[in-house]
Amino acid sequence: MPATPPRFPRRPRPRRRVPPHPARRRRPRWAVRAATTLSVVLLASAGIGHSVISSLDAGIARVDPFKDMKNRPRAGHGMNVLLVGTDGRDRISAAERRRYRLGGAPCHCTDTIMIVHVSEDRERASVVSLPRDSYAETPPHTDQVTGKGHRGHPIRINAAYAEGGPQLTVRTVENMTHVKIDHYLEVDFTSFMKTVDVLGGVKICTATHLKDAYTGLDLEPGAHTLEGGEALQYVRSRHADASSDLGRMKRQQRFLAALLDRATSSGVLLNPLRFRDVTRAVLGSVRADRGFGADELLDLGRAMRTFSPSSSEFVTVPIGQMGYFVKGIGSTLKWDPVKSRRLFRALRDDRPLAAHARRPDRRVARVEVAPQQIRVQVENGTRTTGLGRRVDAALAATGFRTTGQPVSAADPTARRTVVAYDPRWDRSAKSLATALPHSELRAVKGLGPTLRVTAGADYRGVRTVRAAEAEHGEFAVVRGDEVGCS
Repeated sequence: MPATPPRFPRRPRPRRRVPPHPARRRRPRWAVRAATTLSVVLLASAGIGHSVISSLDAGIARVDPFKDMKNRPRAGHGMNVLLVGTDGRDRISAAERRRYRLGGAPCHCTDTIMIVHVSEDRERASVVSLPRDSYAETPPHTDQVTGKGHRGHPIRINAAYAEGGPQLTVRTVENMTHVKIDHYLEVDFTSFMKTVDVLGGVKICTATHLKDAYTGLDLEPGAHTLEGGEALQYVRSRHADASSDLGRMKRQQRFLAALLDRATSSGVLLNPLRFRDVTRAVLGSVRADRGFGADELLDLGRAMRTFSPSSSEFVTVPIGQMGYFVKGIGSTLKWDPVKSRRLFRALRDDRPLAAHARRPDRRVARVEVAPQQIRVQVENGTRTTGLGRRVDAALAATGFRTTGQPVSAADPTARRTVVAYDPRWDRSAKSLATALPHSELRAVKGLGPTLRVTAGADYRGVRTVRAAEAEHGEFAVVRGDEVGCS
């Protein structure tokens, strides 16, 4: 075999500067980023996304809220999820219970009830809040505690869960709304806090000071990023003003809009691993029906990638009568039969709930708290006979919840009309004072939720007022981009 010639190191050749060919230019950075984003979307919506979610499917606690249900409403278009929030707190530490005022025994009832409708084209989410104190009539059922059979009877809607669990809750909601529920999702305090924490907190804004001694909520005006425990205080507070549970539901809607904005704008839905972590936090402590699994979660995840705050709309079922008294139950809220029927028909037909806004009437003053949410006791502060009755009737005609029983003030020489209020209900007091031009606001600690009007010699009548939200069409629908931080 011939000898291999020795190899000598080659001398490096001088490099020539060759002008770049136009067809081989480097891609601009935005193109690289776009390609990367597209690849992530494709991966998340393909097999990798499905395998990630499928691994979590087995960990979901299952319930059967549709068992043996007959004569159900006709299925509409889109998907309806009954979202139920319970007061379960078994897995919350003692320290967190003390910090966030979660003491006391749970009532094992539904603290929150919402119908979440996702449109058939997956481009809109409509959220309808059902007040927990709504007057309801249950269908015949078996009490899950005593085992006794019951005929249909009146209850507050949140008591259906304690009496018959998820199944009676679904049946009661379907009987009242004639909306077929496709899926059931039950969230407790623990899962709520975990979801907020894994998203890194949720930003909310408040124009007024919110303070509730019962939950420990204490937020100054401005923007706040709430972690899990603080967020729970925010959505649970019922005593921040005189609007009670209705005000609490509006804060829940505001928070849910901010939560959707956070989930869709933070990149969670475009990152399979982050999507897995969020889904694990949510599903690790919820209960759902057997049909709510990996495929449904992926479907929702893909739909939400195109969501923006304006894609969501929020509404509370229209109330026809506040303080509707039922023997053995107490005070309830009775739905407006005409407006609520139209609302749920729109939901069944998969139509947007937001109607065209009304033209503002310059003769009507806009206030923050609706008069229907404000309780008033009228006093006659003059010697003019019948003045108290006239003021009471005029306020009631404008929508205020007067007692209907005006009294005489201790001092009959009042020159000026005075609105006395507990500082915790200051927003309601401002709304009432707007209806009584030139009246004087007077804070009285410990007065409670009922405001007191002392009619003086300067009384000249009641001005019509309306909550600003009443301009959002027939159902007072608010879109997600209207409740977020500006």
